[in-house]
Amino acid sequence: MAELNTGDGGGGKGGKVRSKKQNSKVDLTAMVDLAFLLITFFMLTTSLSKPQSMPLGLPAKDDKETKIPPVKTDQRRTVTIILGDGDQIKWFHGLLATPEPNGTPKTTDYGKNGIRKILLDRVASIPVVMGNKEKGMIVIIKPTKKSTYKNLVDILDEMAICKVPTYAIVNDFTPEENKLAEELNK
Repeated sequence: MAELNTGDGGGGKGGKVRSKKQNSKVDLTAMVDLAFLLITFFMLTTSLSKPQSMPLGLPAKDDKETKIPPVKTDQRRTVTIILGDGDQIKWFHGLLATPEPNGTPKTTDYGKNGIRKILLDRVASIPVVMGNKEKGMIVIIKPTKKSTYKNLVDILDEMAICKVPTYAIVNDFTPEENKLAEELNK
């Protein structure tokens, strides 16, 4: 039992005889119990930080019997981003086999002056028209074996920041893209 002593009652060596005062005692047991109950209550009812997850649209499982033909898209709408080692990015418009004007591969990095500026300019230049065949820009993200998980999350964050309507993560490389990936991973 916890108690609080508040003095010894006085009484020195003087000549007067005084009555002896009782020590006052305060029982703190109930207060300690209440404190532990409150601590336990707040610990159990507090919501801890919830893990944040990124929504991803995953394709349905392929059946061996049904083969879906590849979707043809206008190469003027596509931008391919190859993620490399050391936070480096190679990007190009259209296809490497038949590049569009000014579509030669270029190297950049992450951030507002890197890939974000390129994507924002490209999103603004390609209109999103619903009901027509054009539906905006398509970004194809191709991570190499030397790129990190952080690089993939960073580029997905850039897609969200730039409001890119359609993007896909692909691991199929053409021979030309393999050469670009090797340049990045040197």
